[in-house]
Amino acid sequence: MSSARTTLLIPVALLFAACASPPPEPVEGLKAFIGAAAFDGVHDELVEDAVLIVRDGRIEAFGSAANVPVPAGAEVVDLAGKFITPGWILGHGHLGGARGLETGPAVYTRENLSDQLDLYARYGVTAVLSLGGDGPESVRLRDEQSTADLDRARVFVAGAVVVGDTPEEARAMVDDNVEMKADWIKIRVDDNLGSSKKMSPEVYRAVIDQAHQKGKRLAAHLYYLDDAKGLLGAGADLIAHSVRDQDVDDALIALLKEKNVCLCPTLTREVSTYVYEDVPDFFSDPFFLRDADPAVLEQLKAPERQKGIQESRSAQQYKVALETASRNLKKLSDGGVRIVFGTDTGPPARFQGYFEHMEMELMVEAGLTPVQALRSATGDAAECLGLNELGTFEAGTWADLAVFGANPLEDIANTKTLDSVWVAGNRVPSE
Repeated sequence: MSSARTTLLIPVALLFAACASPPPEPVEGLKAFIGAAAFDGVHDELVEDAVLIVRDGRIEAFGSAANVPVPAGAEVVDLAGKFITPGWILGHGHLGGARGLETGPAVYTRENLSDQLDLYARYGVTAVLSLGGDGPESVRLRDEQSTADLDRARVFVAGAVVVGDTPEEARAMVDDNVEMKADWIKIRVDDNLGSSKKMSPEVYRAVIDQAHQKGKRLAAHLYYLDDAKGLLGAGADLIAHSVRDQDVDDALIALLKEKNVCLCPTLTREVSTYVYEDVPDFFSDPFFLRDADPAVLEQLKAPERQKGIQESRSAQQYKVALETASRNLKKLSDGGVRIVFGTDTGPPARFQGYFEHMEMELMVEAGLTPVQALRSATGDAAECLGLNELGTFEAGTWADLAVFGANPLEDIANTKTLDSVWVAGNRVPSE
């Protein structure tokens, strides 16, 4: 009997081998990210055991493994045990105007711009609105980024910051930026703590009018509460810094909501003005040091530089302004004003990439929840800035995502467990 059974098993085994289907052929441009817990940029709750299907750089489907099957032929990226968010959108940064502590036209090159976009991406920032100082090189990089091969951060530009003593001069600058094909128009309405002349309402109203005539939205740099109200009344489309001279009032909150205008707090901008009065704690953070230039750090630690900051009236005033800005961020958010993530990084010693993680922590210290802070850099930023192809895991958006080793919704410091970053479904090189 035993011999008979063995004889019968041989042809059955051969039959199964003959009927087995060959593995599916790989489908070019098709990937499936599986296994992670996902924050989609919109909802508060994580999607557990998520599946993200990417075809030709864009999201085709997103949901739990129970609801989204992995297509045959997809390249599978196993993220089990990880946490993912959409790539972060930076609503206020600057590109190309500095290299280390050096500034000026000589450093505004395609190479420097590309290096900075790579740096932002390595830290999970996959799109940057560069609010001023932008030239044709940035425009060309922007025009090259709608491709499934992209593996660096995207850039959107505001061109030259509009200035002018007369409405006519300022309108002409708007026209120059429009001709360069800038995405936004940017103005500064600030007297730098009384040390410079502030743009007048007559001029900024002309700039806003000209921008809108040309189909462009306007971002306003400001410091004072009264200027915020005046700019909103004139039609500004984005408040690009915190109000820092005094606590915001209910009238400003109502105006922001009535005009449907978002605010970008840039808390790390204030930090950068005074933090080098001594050696900052983050100079020993491995997450910072992996991309820091030791020569720049040595310059920032120079005793004469530190003494200058310690004795700087403006630096010490901005330190107090950070406290005001933090209170205002909490009050604005509680009042229903939408917040856009931003840092004003790019100028010397405002470290691109790392300061974005610092900003997240400062926003949570100010009273926002980790979910609110992350949403300001994903779904809310996309909506406020009109970047509808970014910021969420909705079908049709670009597959830009950040992968973390620990859950940032539980502790915002976990953003520093960044494990990998993907742009258009392509892994961003680690260096």
